[in-house]
Amino acid sequence: MDTLPLFPLGSVLLPGGRLPLNIFEPRYRDLVQDLLNEDLPDRRFGVVTIRQGWEVGEDNVDSMYDVGCTAVLDQAKQLPGGRYDATAFGERRFRLLQIDHESASYLLARVQWLPDTEPEQDAPGRRERLTAAARDAHQRYHASGLREGPREVPGEDADSADLSYLLADDCVLTTEDRQDLLEETDPLIRLRNVRKLLLREAEFLRELRAVPAPLAEFAQQPSLN
Repeated sequence: MDTLPLFPLGSVLLPGGRLPLNIFEPRYRDLVQDLLNEDLPDRRFGVVTIRQGWEVGEDNVDSMYDVGCTAVLDQAKQLPGGRYDATAFGERRFRLLQIDHESASYLLARVQWLPDTEPEQDAPGRRERLTAAARDAHQRYHASGLREGPREVPGEDADSADLSYLLADDCVLTTEDRQDLLEETDPLIRLRNVRKLLLREAEFLRELRAVPAPLAEFAQQPSLN
């Protein structure tokens, strides 16, 4: 078990994913300062997703999912008023065990690391078929023509255990879908699931010409932190 500072967000960070942050709330400015000053080891913090709303108070800890992903602070630019524009990248999964409200201005948590499990049905041929099918679904998603911005295609050397996260992070999926992928510990099931999700989204894009989103995303979000 280890201790991590926590940054609750309204979105899901996946391993290998990029995380842009605009930080202005005092407690999270304190967190960035501690990361930059190396008061926290390896510039690492934990990102957990809020089930509803955007804030987590002392009496609302249950509103967070209990599986999150560590982030490593990459760059941070200080802005007027003590704010920061920062970027981080996703690293590894953890499960929340205990929340500490008292030791710092931001939340701290005792966590247990959550590695992948051995696939129940694994064989080179099956792994190759699932990998090819997931890549094909990713290509079909982008072939809809509605996905704007640069397309990030994982290289052929991408490990199959990481591929599902890389493909999912390059597409628009609901918070619930992304959280389910984060929590799945069988890498081949995760590949199969991301293929299904991408085919579903490609069909929505083709038939409805729209990207489904949780209703909460249409509310006015007061802050990122």
